[in-house]
Formats: sequence, C-alpha cells, structure tokens
Amino acid sequence: MRRSFLGLTTPRFQYDTILGKLPAPVKIATPERATFLIEGKIAQANNILIKKGDHVKTGQKISLTDDPADAYAISSVTGRIASIEPFPGEYGRKYTAVSIDVADVEEHDTAFEALCDHPTREAAETYLSFLPGDFSFKALNDPDKPIHTLVINAVDRDLFVVTARYAIATRLNDLKKGIGILKSITGIDKVVLAAPRDTLQGYGEIGATAISIESTYPYGSPYFIAQNILGHEFPVNKSFQELGLCFLSVEAVVSLGRSFDRKKIADTKLVTLIDKDGNRSLITAKIGTPINDIFKASHLTLNDQDRIIIGGPMTGYTVFSESYPIQPGTDAIMVQGKDDIALVSDYPCINCGECIRVCPARIQVNLLIRLLEAGQFEDAAENYDLFSCLDCGLCSFVCVSRIPIFQYITLAKYELGKVNAEETTDE
Repeated sequence: MRRSFLGLTTPRFQYDTILGKLPAPVKIATPERATFLIEGKIAQANNILIKKGDHVKTGQKISLTDDPADAYAISSVTGRIASIEPFPGEYGRKYTAVSIDVADVEEHDTAFEALCDHPTREAAETYLSFLPGDFSFKALNDPDKPIHTLVINAVDRDLFVVTARYAIATRLNDLKKGIGILKSITGIDKVVLAAPRDTLQGYGEIGATAISIESTYPYGSPYFIAQNILGHEFPVNKSFQELGLCFLSVEAVVSLGRSFDRKKIADTKLVTLIDKDGNRSLITAKIGTPINDIFKASHLTLNDQDRIIIGGPMTGYTVFSESYPIQPGTDAIMVQGKDDIALVSDYPCINCGECIRVCPARIQVNLLIRLLEAGQFEDAAENYDLFSCLDCGLCSFVCVSRIPIFQYITLAKYELGKVNAEETTDE
C-alpha cells in the first residue's frame, strides 16, 4: 500500500510483482474423494440422469438432466458416485454436490477426443464450460446482443493473488493456441489481451491486441478495462454483453488451448495459497479436490476460529468447511488466524468520508450504506448508484466504523438480481 507522507491523498494499493520470487507450483495428489458443484437444484428423482453407485471416468460429463442448456460438471477423476446432495453456495446460490470415491485405476472418457480435430462451438459448449478459469459461453449465445470483442483478462481479481500473472508468464503457447481456437469457433476476430504493464512483452504474435493495465488496484477490474477499450467511462445502465464485450480469464483461454492440443479436457486448477502470515505459494490441484488436502500438503494447520477465505482479502468470501472443493473459478485460498480477523460492527456511519475518497466509481457510499442497512435495495440502486459499484472492497477496508459495506452491496445486487430474473420469467 502506498500512502502520502502528509496523509492528504487517498491510499493506493499496488498489484504484486513478486512472481519471480515464488517457487514453481506444488502439485497436490489426486484426492480420495472429489466433489463437483453443479449450479442449480437437484432434479426430480425420476428425471435425474445419475445416481449413487454409477461409475464415472476421468473427463466424463456429469449432467443432472438431459437439457443441454443446464449446467454440468466434468469429472477430473475415475470412480463411483458416493453421494448427490444439495449444496448451499455464497449469497444464496444453490448447487448440487456430486461426490466421487476415487478408484485406484484411472480410465479416460474419449467423447471429447473425437471432436478435437475440428473444433466447433457446439463441442466447446457441450464439454468445456467446466474448464479451469471458469470458462463460459453464455454471453456468446444471445443473437439479440452480439459480441464483437473478446477480452482476455490477465490481471488478478484481488490483491495478494498471482494466479493469472503466473498463467500468462508460463503458458504463452497454450494461450496462443486458445486464442486461435476461440476465433475459429466464435467467428470473432477482435481479441484483446489486458495484461499488467510490467509484464507486457512478448505478446506480439499471439493473435490478440495487447493493452497495458496500471499496477494500481482495482484497475484490473473489467469495468476499467472496458473503459480502456471503449475510450469512455462504462455506462452504468449497460452490461458488458450489451456493449458487445465478453470477458474471459487468461487461465480459461489457456485451458481451452491445452484441452484441444492434448485432446483431453483440462482439469487441473492453478491456485494461490495465502497462509496466516501472508506468505504465498502456488499449487495445482484437480478440480473437486477438498481444500483440506491442500492444507495438509502445505503443512498449514487450522485452529479453532481461524477463517478460510475463497479469494483474496478484498473481495473473497468465507467458507465454513475444510471439505469445500476446488472449483473452476477458485483462484485463491486465504487463511486468517483468529487474532488477525478484522472486526465488523453495527456502529453507525460517522460521515468521515474515507469511503467516498477511496471509491474508484465516485459513489456517495456514506448515503448508499444507510439504505442498504435498512434493506431499501431498490432505492439504493435508483438514488445512489448501487450498480456503479466495481466490487473492489476498498470501502470496507477504510471504514472507520467497521461496517461491512462490500458485503451489504453484494447482498443487495444479488437480491435485486433475483427480483429482475423473476420479473423476466413472468413476462
């Protein structure tokens, strides 16, 4: 963190540049049981496609229903299904957890291999929505909102995290391959690579236009990147899709290239591990690996009241079980000792103005939070720019009253999103 000597300016947080000092990623052994989270509730018993005891191969698609539009998982292990259970996610999201007891002998499903010589969008949609890096084709499938620019984000989403930085620094050939496949299957020629300014070299012939991103957090946010591409501030009432932009993580595009090149679906996730002392290391683990396996392999001991955070210190969320599995979008795991956990309170806002000064979107946060605490989410969106928030978490960090502002904002966006989805369904 950089702060003015006289204390007259807002503190500035810098993205890390320590990558060269980190050792190579540690490979975590295949777990005894892997768990895959499929978005959505368990289907009706008479419609569900899988059941306890079914044999599953590595690389096999696991679907709950026969609807191709529904979410699915790709097994990273071979074994038998041990359980199929509902799983509550963050902020009310609902998943179905499919757990597999891993067999001693690995078998590979060959359905995807047969499609690799001629990459198509259908093949990618059918098998690659569970890639490391959280790959998604949803934004590319709406004919009413056509995409004209693919944006590959190589900037990590939070402080302390170096997952994206490592991926772009070490897997350039796979990235180039992935960009070529993206262009081929989507028909979109304009691809932009957003990378940290200090790493912007060697990208001249990968098939994408490289743009540099400032090292100050949160300039790696898609909103700031979009402003860079558009040449003007991001319109509050527009989505990326409405502006013809589709954001992809650099690891997702790398995984796409690796999958087609090796004719096997990539299933190993790169994760930044942050221990109680703030020390960082990189690990690779199969998707579905419980985080307790990572703690054991890293000799990291958890004590009563320690906190496990998925993500970084500014925007991560707490999980309450060491059996929580690595998912396609798990870029970081952070552990805080009980004595280092920042306290939150219901103490009222004192109008110090720190949140307003630090907010990159220039929101009147002190007024916004009053409506959010009262549950007046619609008024907050209409009168105090709720949806202008970039989800950086800086307001919570500087709050003198220790109000969990970022969590209030995230909850409000989630609740309003549910309301809007219900209204759209009714129409």
